[in-house]
Amino acid sequence: MLKSDSTRWGSLAKFFHWTVVLLILAQGTIGLVMVELPKTPSIIPVFSVHKSLGLTILALAILRLTWRAFDPRPAEPADIPHRQVRLARWGHALLYALLFAVPLTGWWFDSLSGLRPLYFFGLFEVPHLVAPDKALKDFASQVHETLFWLLIAVAAGHASIAMVHQFAHRNNILGRMWPDGLQRKAVIRGGS
Repeated sequence: MLKSDSTRWGSLAKFFHWTVVLLILAQGTIGLVMVELPKTPSIIPVFSVHKSLGLTILALAILRLTWRAFDPRPAEPADIPHRQVRLARWGHALLYALLFAVPLTGWWFDSLSGLRPLYFFGLFEVPHLVAPDKALKDFASQVHETLFWLLIAVAAGHASIAMVHQFAHRNNILGRMWPDGLQRKAVIRGGS
């Protein structure tokens, strides 16, 4: 099922969700490792992959948000209080904002540094967002890193809350986004 229905997310929404999750985990790992490597020409490919993955996450975030405009949102389980639903929506909005902000600030930082052209997986050159500016470069780097850690914190909170709903409240909230082959049947309260 490509589109979402009233009880669970469709396959395209799940594809965007889990692909972005995996790319963020890979991207974070690469980013944390690459800043500790010696500054020699041999690390240029590592930085290039990091930048290309960041642009991929940005492109997927754009596609995901575009798809959300056409894809119905599943109804929230009836046992979730309205206040929690509102908080979840705010949390999702913050996640979307960070999915845009982190790659954009990385692209901004790369543009300000003006070290070398940015190539998307070696396929084509990506234009700079702004002219090189050494005075702003360190600030942009700090903004990018701070937003990355904020994204990690918000994503960890998102995952934790989904697990609490799934395993403590047993309302199958995680099952709605889980890949179809691994989907668990909803637990019906009061049923046997």
